[in-house]
Amino acid sequence: MTQHSRTLSTTVDGFVDAFNDNDLDRVMAYFADDAEYEPGDGARHRGKDAIRAEFAPQFAGRYGAMRFDVYDKLVDEPGRRVAIRWACRIDVAKPHARRIHPLLRLLGALRHGPRMVWHGMDVFHFDADGAITGKYSYAHFKTPPMQRDRGDAWRTAA
Repeated sequence: MTQHSRTLSTTVDGFVDAFNDNDLDRVMAYFADDAEYEPGDGARHRGKDAIRAEFAPQFAGRYGAMRFDVYDKLVDEPGRRVAIRWACRIDVAKPHARRIHPLLRLLGALRHGPRMVWHGMDVFHFDADGAITGKYSYAHFKTPPMQRDRGDAWRTAA
């Protein structure tokens, strides 16, 4: 593995860590100014301001306390791309989740329990300086195929 691929791999690790720390400013620092984000619902958000606006509800706790666990990571050094396959773990019982509409929290908890998980993948594109120029997510975002999370990997702070 060359220095460049370690750098891309480390960049994605830091990006995921920033998400898991619920630090929107740190997440945004990884993006190039003219980056684009496609969340998988057909929308395209271009530029840091548009991407921040799209991420803001998640970081405000609208969907509950979230954590991404990465299962696989593929680094394409010559193409400056990284793909990750992940599980998104959501806890609607944590204090951070109190910002969710109470009816939505209740319905989610009744159907799936207070902790849920769904799976997807992201493909990242990078510029020559290692900034993210594209983040492309692939999952069922509109109606995620949630399931009860019975795994040991849940590690969010209270």
